Amino acid sequence: MPITEILKQNAVKFGNDVALVELDPENAIRKEITWSEFDKEANRFANYLMSRGIKKDNKVAILMTNSIRWLICYFGVLKTGALSVPLNFRYDTADIKNCLAISEADALVFGGEFIERLEPLKEQISTLKVAVCTACELTPDYAVSYCDAIKNASENDPLVPLTDEDDAALYFTSGTTGFPKAILHDHLSLMTACITENKHHSQTKEDTFLCIPPLYHTGAIMHWFGSFLVGGKGVLLKGIKPKNIIKAVSDERATIVWLLVPWAQDILDSIDSGDIVLSDYELSQWRLMHIGAQPVPPSLIHRWLITFPNHQYDTNYGLSESIGPGCVHLGVENVDRVGAIGVPGYNWQAKIVLPDMTEASRGVAGELAVKGNGVMKCYYKNPEATAESLKDGWLLTGDMAYMDDDGFIYLVDRKKDLIITGGENIFPVEIENFLRQHDKIKDVGVIGLPHERLGEIVAAVIEIKDGMTATEEEMTAFCEGLPRYKRPRKYFFDKVPRNPTGKIEKVVLRERYCSDTLVNAQLKR
Repeated sequence: MPITEILKQNAVKFGNDVALVELDPENAIRKEITWSEFDKEANRFANYLMSRGIKKDNKVAILMTNSIRWLICYFGVLKTGALSVPLNFRYDTADIKNCLAISEADALVFGGEFIERLEPLKEQISTLKVAVCTACELTPDYAVSYCDAIKNASENDPLVPLTDEDDAALYFTSGTTGFPKAILHDHLSLMTACITENKHHSQTKEDTFLCIPPLYHTGAIMHWFGSFLVGGKGVLLKGIKPKNIIKAVSDERATIVWLLVPWAQDILDSIDSGDIVLSDYELSQWRLMHIGAQPVPPSLIHRWLITFPNHQYDTNYGLSESIGPGCVHLGVENVDRVGAIGVPGYNWQAKIVLPDMTEASRGVAGELAVKGNGVMKCYYKNPEATAESLKDGWLLTGDMAYMDDDGFIYLVDRKKDLIITGGENIFPVEIENFLRQHDKIKDVGVIGLPHERLGEIVAAVIEIKDGMTATEEEMTAFCEGLPRYKRPRKYFFDKVPRNPTGKIEKVVLRERYCSDTLVNAQLKR
């Protein structure tokens, strides 16, 4: 069943119930929408898009921060039969241009905060079938105001026939070269996420899911899908301040919260410092806290469960190619196994494979491979990359892991040089290429350093040209040209080791710079 049918059913069954709440504590804004209003406005947006020539298999890019309107646009696009193409709101102008080209976008929906980044692309955007600005009062001349777009559009379902096999969405990830690849999913993938998530965490109509991570990330929207499946309320919280998270849980009676490692760390630190006094809030209804998107320190979870002894806890593993989290999960019943990423998820298979795709023995490290209805169809128009990752229906995750005698999976290393900082994936080559533009730099290697809050931070090992000198402050200033989350947090000035074939020896760099002494010293700075 296409996922749009769930929205239609919720509107019929729970029409007057609140579907979504949008919270912006810093600006004292609270908005809400019922299931009936949600469905009708998605229909209006769908009908408007269709009036502008958007049809089945077209692609509509969405560049917005979290909001009720983000989800209305997402479902409105799906109702036309077109593909939703969520874009990372941290993308700079070059990234946006590249992703619009890779996805062959036919339309763009964007928030007002992106107008400055889009200005250099206005000629390209003007060639699209339509561009819609959701900040109605700020709409530039190359776009249409969202308010005007839906004003006279029909609220009736456009009744575009859809099947499970129809394409539904393109999600972007970064490739090994640092450039994003588009991941193609069908409606069956999206439904798989709904069913798997609901099976894992037993959401009911009475649950309220607090969503904090960005909706463009499969790890956020696919967790919400478990509540969406049964008509449970979702709360979209802007910002990650610990006190605002706890207050939102209390005020909105949230029962399920998905966190990233640094957010959980900050909440515990705020409790320990007295900045948050738990007795000031109503938290008895909060039943589940789960974490994903990056390795989870067992010490953090042990500490969490001491502070919140009545909470269920789950670790979720996944990737955009497997429609987000859930292909492997710990399970709330296995909290004593914290440290493992878990077992194959509901309706998923997992195995550890050697380079020849034979299955590794228990306890032997290999590459984690997963299989299920949520596996991507392909990397969009990238058959070479698809062939590397999909083998007889199995998705090679690029993560090295082993399985113990009881079937629990443990990650041991990443096959590629991916750095995960605060749940965001970063490929070193992109930063290396950027730094090499500096006229004093001869060579550079970028690695991840372990970090208690963020999982990892970006570190750059820089080899300066002979006869020149450079400072950390100089490099920091230069890297302001990178998106903030990609900027190195630590610099080392040293020779960059390369092997006989010219490849940077990242293993040598990690051995040299990832010692506890160096990391702890960095954390205290």
